[in-house]
Amino acid sequence: MAMSGLDIYKLTPKTNCKECGFPTCMAFAMKVAAGGVEISKCSHMSDDAMAKLSESTAPLMKIVTFGKGETECKLGGETVLFRHEKTFVNRNRFAVLLSDAMSQEQIDAKIANMKSVDYVRIGEEMKAEIAALQYVGNKDAYLALINKVKASGLKVAYMLVCADVSVLKDALELVKDELPIVFGANSNNYQEMVALVKELKLPLGLKAPSLSELYDLVENVQKLDYKELLLDIGNASAREAFTNAVQIRRTALKEQDRTFGYPSVVFVNELAKGDKFMEVALASLFIMKYGSLIVMDDMDYTRALPLFGLRQNIYTDPQKPMRVEPEFYPINNPGDNSPVLITVDFALTYFVVSGEVERSKVPAWMGIPDAGGYSVLTAWAAGKFSGSVIAKFIKESGIESKTKCRKLIIPGKVAVLKGDIQDSLPDWEVIIGPDEAMHLPKFLRTMEGIN
Repeated sequence: MAMSGLDIYKLTPKTNCKECGFPTCMAFAMKVAAGGVEISKCSHMSDDAMAKLSESTAPLMKIVTFGKGETECKLGGETVLFRHEKTFVNRNRFAVLLSDAMSQEQIDAKIANMKSVDYVRIGEEMKAEIAALQYVGNKDAYLALINKVKASGLKVAYMLVCADVSVLKDALELVKDELPIVFGANSNNYQEMVALVKELKLPLGLKAPSLSELYDLVENVQKLDYKELLLDIGNASAREAFTNAVQIRRTALKEQDRTFGYPSVVFVNELAKGDKFMEVALASLFIMKYGSLIVMDDMDYTRALPLFGLRQNIYTDPQKPMRVEPEFYPINNPGDNSPVLITVDFALTYFVVSGEVERSKVPAWMGIPDAGGYSVLTAWAAGKFSGSVIAKFIKESGIESKTKCRKLIIPGKVAVLKGDIQDSLPDWEVIIGPDEAMHLPKFLRTMEGIN
């Protein structure tokens, strides 16, 4: 059970030293109990008190780390069932399944897709982060598969899907320095599996025929003093997998039972049974409810674009708007005589407007001042998108050295700003654009005299 603020306060030094950033030890304890600060912020806590507090104040869902360097990923750490209650913490990760039963052509095609689908959206890299390497029955082919993926140049973490401990020992030697996930522990082999991963503290995936048997398996593994775990939610049917995912999360967070307080794994590729569109639909479901690691059959752009966009929307803090970096963005290869457009830094507005400007084929500079991450009218009403803000941005951005054109297009919904901007930027022609982004292509082409 989680400790109350008063319970935590009893273990503090009660000196009110303020080194933690709070005026009193009581205020600090209350913040720790609410999950707003780590207990380690108090440098005067005794070792005994720290030992008592560290586990009880940790998130009910354990954070599990795997991968190394640029491929490092974290799963878990969630504290709420619903995003609007607070926020989700560590986003889902996607794995692409490769096995020793596949032809070299199939393997090459999947590796090529994983290499090609790698792009940045609102400052976040979008790609399949994990290669799930499944052992089907041919040990030599399995080891060759691992070496092939290693030699491919893919920047991914590894997940060894294998229940045969003797095969897994040899496979692990090939990638143990990359700190992979080891998946395949069950009621028959869990002791050997724990012994295999314990020294390196590798995440161990557990699998059982039912939730009750999975619960028992987790308890048995925990008795071996091992808690770097991932839980398979099952693949008998989509309905059962969904029910299990929800039940595991509710047991951990609502019933405060740490036995199920681990990230979950869902093999969407097996649930979809080869149907690409069903795979995307199910992956979308488990992004929201509650697949921490989602295993896919492949990751091409038709899968990636909807799934990565959904994931980014779900795994952002609902109290903080999604923003793009304030600066000038070139669209359609603008030159030194291209017009300038201004809009806000709210990510949705940016993508809608930039997409329409791209569709117009008109080279242009798109300026994004710091508008608080709000939409156009909200930012204007809050004083974040005013004539002075826009004028200051133009003067300080350096755009006047990038283009000789002095046409400045502002959103039609804030036409009232034209006079203020014109007064502050007398060398510029302030042009009122359309109210809706969809009218920008025709507007820009007409303005530039393009049929």
